[in-house]
Amino acid sequence: MNYEQLLIETALADERIVVMTAENRALVRNAPAALKGRFIDTGITEQTMIGMAAGLALRGRIPVVHALAPFLTMRAYEFIRTDVGIPHLPVKLSGYIPGFLSDGNGPTHQAIEDVGIMRGIPGMEVYAPADEADLVGMLPAIWSSPAPAYVRINHKAGSYVHMPYVPGKAEIVSKGRDITLLVYGFLFENALRAKGLLEAEGLSVGLINMRSLKPVDEAAIVEAARGSERLVTIEDHFQTGGLYSIVAEVLLRHRMMANVTPLSLGERWFKPGLLGQVLETEGFTPEKLVEKIMIYA
Repeated sequence: MNYEQLLIETALADERIVVMTAENRALVRNAPAALKGRFIDTGITEQTMIGMAAGLALRGRIPVVHALAPFLTMRAYEFIRTDVGIPHLPVKLSGYIPGFLSDGNGPTHQAIEDVGIMRGIPGMEVYAPADEADLVGMLPAIWSSPAPAYVRINHKAGSYVHMPYVPGKAEIVSKGRDITLLVYGFLFENALRAKGLLEAEGLSVGLINMRSLKPVDEAAIVEAARGSERLVTIEDHFQTGGLYSIVAEVLLRHRMMANVTPLSLGERWFKPGLLGQVLETEGFTPEKLVEKIMIYA
């Protein structure tokens, strides 16, 4: 089952669900015919869409809204914060082509600060599934929660068979004495392959799919810090506000010291290109990840 099929089936079974878009129908092309009056396209008006979604939520609806991730999280930020966050309404934000998935687009269309922006809103939940199977497995719990939520939509296929999603919990793929890789979203697949390459070098490697970023699985981070010589955070996001920041906050909260290496975009936007070119140029292929990690091994 893909994202659209799950959304339509869920909406047909629950009349409270309203599907909305700001002229971004890539994920929901069949929804208008299936849902009729419960599909609303506001045009290229992300702010208006969020205001309408908040109004619908106040009247008992569960709006699932769609837009390109950078415009959803930045152009409409004040409306999300004020109209959705403050009253804590169950508006579900689906951010399309986040991070490296916006590959061919320049800085204006790159959502690489979205995790930091969204998790800064009190009560807002933030999720970043590893692939479409992970996404589909997580969404029923996300949509049924009374909290507002932002989801980094990942429509890419993956090779890994994920464990069932437990709300607020990370997926611990393996534990490692030497290194533990903590990753979310699209880069999970490359981290999984990097794990195999590192193990071929004789290292004991852990891998954690940090698919729920808020709420975050603090216990998984603490256990990894206690059991591994080094933690490596991997993300297609600025270093500030993302997973590296989350791990640092958790360790400080637990008064722990750990060797933590961030593999992120630092403080720069990425060079546009085909996805494979972006990963190669920015150093996020499995082989490039291993090269960086081995410096510290």
